[in-house]
Amino acid sequence: MLSFARAAPRARHAAQAIGRAATLALYDELALSPKPGLVTLTDRGSHDDMDARTFMRSLLALRDYFPRIAELGAGGAAFGALEQCGLEAESRMLAATGGVNTHRGAVFTLGLLCAAAGALAARGEPIEPVRLRAALLDRWGDALAARAARPPRLPGGLAARRHGLRSASTEAALGFPVLFETAWPALRDGLQRGKSTAAARLDALFHVIAVLDDANLAHRGGLDGLRLARHEARRFLADGGASGADGMLRAHAIGRAFVACRLSPGGAADMLAAACWLQRVAAPSR
Repeated sequence: MLSFARAAPRARHAAQAIGRAATLALYDELALSPKPGLVTLTDRGSHDDMDARTFMRSLLALRDYFPRIAELGAGGAAFGALEQCGLEAESRMLAATGGVNTHRGAVFTLGLLCAAAGALAARGEPIEPVRLRAALLDRWGDALAARAARPPRLPGGLAARRHGLRSASTEAALGFPVLFETAWPALRDGLQRGKSTAAARLDALFHVIAVLDDANLAHRGGLDGLRLARHEARRFLADGGASGADGMLRAHAIGRAFVACRLSPGGAADMLAAACWLQRVAAPSR
């Protein structure tokens, strides 16, 4: 592995910007409201063990992780080094939150994306979605496929296997198709059509809920809970989404239904945060 100390200053500066954007993207996700079943600045959603303060402690604990893993990506690190960096970050997160899992999925997803972005920056290439996905798969695709084949040990992975769903590890091994083919296009297109940032992000979240094999939903509500969430998301979008008649009222109503069933689309929240990160770092399309 190349030492990042010998990497180009431009790439080193880029790694800091890439990582800072990841921390800000997690705040973007937290600040969006309403979000059905999810923690916001003013609402616990379906969670009894966390609130916005828990999330802010987690963000502060992770703020050095994202630049560091971007540096590793820029330096040509093997997957094992990325994984170890992520495990250390997860430990700091759990220490900061008293053992509450606020951002384990984001540590994994955004961490990999930051590493891939760091690799692009080190080559002097623009951070574009197509290039980013290709860099991720070219550099670590085989290792991600091997990781996806491991027996799961965490609740989300166990739920995915139990219900025959695509796990977060498999999603990563495929190059995050829901991010690049659903979440990011929905957010980008919404903004280009003149939607407010909040409306575009909320619609992107519902687009993700409608298609993602969200293991958090399956863990909390089984397949019935996952199907309910997908049905509500598709209906919300069919009725015009956040910009439709009474869009925010309908989003709040869906949130109340999710809370009543203890549903929380945490996997979709991770995809939204990743899309917000892309919004911050992606070079304009040519």
